[in-house]
Amino acid sequence: MTEATVTDIATDDTSATPDPVTSPQVIRSWLVDRVAYYLERTPADIDAGAELAGLGLDSVYALTLCGDVEDRFGLVVEPTMAWDHPTIDAITAHLATELAR
Repeated sequence: MTEATVTDIATDDTSATPDPVTSPQVIRSWLVDRVAYYLERTPADIDAGAELAGLGLDSVYALTLCGDVEDRFGLVVEPTMAWDHPTIDAITAHLATELAR
């Protein structure tokens, strides 16, 4: 395969294969790890369906999470993301939708 062919394949937006780096499973796992880190718990202790405030995530960490999302995924997110999407599952769905655009 020539270099031009590899480049053409790599930039083909019609591919049905999702980017494994931004798949919902990867996003969710990364979010669980970040929230666990902030709360000083293990990822196994984090319920992705529980409200972040109920888990103990405060406003400082919620804002920090926004910055981490921007750094990790190259998205600009609203500072209210954790309130607008109050669970890891909801944030995952939101980010997956944004990344698919």
